[in-house]
Amino acid sequence: MTRFRSALAPLAIALLGLTAAPQQALAAPPRPVPVVQEQRAAPAAASDCAPTVTGASTDARLTALFTNHGNDNSRLDDWTGADGTYSLKLPNGQELWVFSDTFLGRVNPDGTRPPVVEEGGSTVFLNNSFAVERDGRLSTIHAGTAAKPTAVMPPRDEDHWYWAGDATLAGGIVEVTYQEYERFGPGAWDWRWHRNVVARFAPGRLDRPISVHDLPSGQGVAWASGVLRDGGHTYVYGVEDLGSPKYMHVARVKGQSLLGRWEYLKADGTWSANQADSARVMDGVANEYSVSRVGSGYVLITHDTTEALSANIVAYSSCSPSGPFTGKQHVYTTPETSGNIFTYNAHAHPDVAGDGLVVSYNVNSFVNTDHYRDVSIYRPRFLDVTFG
Repeated sequence: MTRFRSALAPLAIALLGLTAAPQQALAAPPRPVPVVQEQRAAPAAASDCAPTVTGASTDARLTALFTNHGNDNSRLDDWTGADGTYSLKLPNGQELWVFSDTFLGRVNPDGTRPPVVEEGGSTVFLNNSFAVERDGRLSTIHAGTAAKPTAVMPPRDEDHWYWAGDATLAGGIVEVTYQEYERFGPGAWDWRWHRNVVARFAPGRLDRPISVHDLPSGQGVAWASGVLRDGGHTYVYGVEDLGSPKYMHVARVKGQSLLGRWEYLKADGTWSANQADSARVMDGVANEYSVSRVGSGYVLITHDTTEALSANIVAYSSCSPSGPFTGKQHVYTTPETSGNIFTYNAHAHPDVAGDGLVVSYNVNSFVNTDHYRDVSIYRPRFLDVTFG
């Protein structure tokens, strides 16, 4: 059984500098790292294709969808809260929601949840899960049984686990990126990032992967932040997490599947098959962010990691899916951020219907018992972002 840990995500912990950056666990030999924005000119003026953010408001439909699902006790092995919050349109048109750390179980009438099983309660804690949206309702997907749920992406042993990244479709098969973490000692902070993988799932059997494959991991870039299909390529966005700063990296694969031949964006704007050539496109991104096509340009949505534990979601624009991304714009200030409560990992859901570009972000607390006293804390929030 996976050892229970606080739901405080490593992505937020790293913002505080309370633990070693995940990538230090698989460090490459020291090397000069090129920076794209310092050495590469934009193919066109950013203003030529840069959408302007005109507003951001709460998405009432998605807020109600997840509130109703989380509070529904008709099943006691379903979702009551999680982080991660990626999405993918399935071949049948249904929406797949991809989560990392997840609470399953009962919600009490007063809006509290019982402690986790490992602490004597009845709430099940998993490191990853799915939900599928069908006809305006969500259905939780996990492995195992209703009595003993387990993660859809199972760990190799109790000292390893997977957190989810973005996902894509390849020939009708769901491909989900995951980051594997490992425990290396007895201390509360003795865990680290280990490698990147992609798990392939059949849309009709999402409770277990068909196969799991290694992804590039040798240069310490977590390739799970975002995925974008554009112009015959699938772009994969990663983060080189040094705590502060965090650097964006870009790779791409021809066609749809992440099992294809990867190439990496170099500082001069060309592409290389050698992952050691992957350049730092920019800093200030979070561990989860997104690049989406908006109009004739591309918009990067992220929490602003140039500020420690920032409540600000920002956008950058480019004429290319590989950047450079410029023209920082304020999108939204998260109202939940106060005291023990913090927000993180904003990213877009371009295939999800909304009054604009749908953006989610996660909410968490530094005090783990807050997750028991108020179930709403550990649930995603959704915005509709409009552009002019």
